[in-house]
Amino acid sequence: MEPTSSPEPKKSNKAGIVIALLSIVIIIQSVKIYLDYNAKAEITEQKENVEEDLATTMQRLKEIQTELDQKIGEIQKLGGDFKDLQKAKAEVDAQLKRNVARSSRAIKELKDKVEGYEELLKIKDDEIEKLKSANKELFSENRQLKTQKNVLNDSINRLSSTKEALASKVAIASQLKAENVSVMSVNAKGKEKESPFRNKQLEKLKVEFNLAENKVAPIEGKKILIRILDENGQVLFDLARGSGTFMLNNKEEFYTASQEILFDNTKQKLIFLYEKGSEYASGNYAVEIYTDGYQMGSAQFAVK
Repeated sequence: MEPTSSPEPKKSNKAGIVIALLSIVIIIQSVKIYLDYNAKAEITEQKENVEEDLATTMQRLKEIQTELDQKIGEIQKLGGDFKDLQKAKAEVDAQLKRNVARSSRAIKELKDKVEGYEELLKIKDDEIEKLKSANKELFSENRQLKTQKNVLNDSINRLSSTKEALASKVAIASQLKAENVSVMSVNAKGKEKESPFRNKQLEKLKVEFNLAENKVAPIEGKKILIRILDENGQVLFDLARGSGTFMLNNKEEFYTASQEILFDNTKQKLIFLYEKGSEYASGNYAVEIYTDGYQMGSAQFAVK
C-alpha cells in the first residue's frame, strides 16, 4: 500500500504569506508612526520658533516704545517737530496691547514695522544732533547778543548819566544872578538913605539890583521874587500888597513882593518898592531874591 501525500507544505506557504503581509503592515505602520512623529516634532518646533520670534519682536517693540518716549522728550525740548514720533508711538502702544494669537505672516509684518520704527529712530537721532548743534549755535549767538546788549546798555546808561550831569551843569550855569544889590529907605519926600534906617525914614523900602549877564540862560519870561525876613526869620508879607507863596525846596513859602519880566540878557536893572504900612521892629533884616525856586542874591539892612 502506497503512503498518502501530506498537505503540510500548503499550510506552510499560507503561514509564510500571512507573516509577510503582517511584516509589511508593521513596516508601513512603523513608517507612518515615524513620519507622524517627525511631522509633529516639526510642527512643535515651528510653533516654538514662532512663539520665540513673537516674544523677541514684542520685546523689541517695548524697547522701541521707551526709545520713542525719550526721542519725543528730547525733540520737544529742542523745539523740533515730533508729530511723526507721536504717530509711531501710538501704533506701537496699540501693537503691545493686542493679545490675539499671531500667524507667521502677521509676525513677519510686525517685524517689518519694527524695522521701520528702528529706521525712524535713526533718522531722529540725526535730527536731534542737528537740533542740538543749531541750539548750541543759537545759544552762543544769544549770549553774544546779550553781552552786546549789556555793553550797549552800559553805554546808554553812561551816556544818560553824562547827559543828566551835563543838563544839571547847564541848568546851574543858566541860573540868573542878582548883582549890585542895594537896599535903601525912601521917606515921604522921596529922599533915599542907606542902612541903618529909622522908622520915620522908612515910608518905603527900595531894593535895587542888576541881572548879571548869562550867555547860557535863554531869553524868556521870568517871575522875580523878593523876601524880606526879620531877625527871627519871619517873612514880611501882606497879601493885599502883592505878597504870595511859591515852592522852595519842595515846601510852600511866602514871598514879600514879585515882578514879571522878560529876561533879555542886557544886565537889566530891577527896582522893588515895598511899603509895609506899619513901623518896622528894631533889628537886623535880610532881603533874599528868587526865581524858578532858586536864590539869585541877597542883602541886609538894619532898623534902629
